[in-house]
Amino acid sequence: MTTDNTSPESNHGPLRRFVGSALGLLHTRLELVGIELAEEKERLMGVLFLGLAAMMLATMALISLTVLIAIAFWDTYRWQSLAAVTALYAVAGLLCALKARASLRTAPTVFEATLAEIEKDRELFRGKS
Repeated sequence: MTTDNTSPESNHGPLRRFVGSALGLLHTRLELVGIELAEEKERLMGVLFLGLAAMMLATMALISLTVLIAIAFWDTYRWQSLAAVTALYAVAGLLCALKARASLRTAPTVFEATLAEIEKDRELFRGKS
């Protein structure tokens, strides 16, 4: 009768270490995603606040400008002046919309750092296989 000193648990040692390493990598990547989400949220909240303040102040300025122009040209060219101001606002609004669309199309990839780290991990595992 021969005795085998290897236990079934010792055969799973490398597999357990591999799974543990993979879970550790996954945990690290998920932490990175969380950090990136928090940073993006802070950035977006700041931009949103400043954008809303800018829109409110610009609206007040445009209303004041429109009233000023209407009063200045009321006796002579009231309809023409209001039409010119309206056309100016329409062109400015169209330019802003086109700029916003272009900005959205060229926005950086969300979670760029996380995706880069996952790609490094993938290359590392492919190299060891």
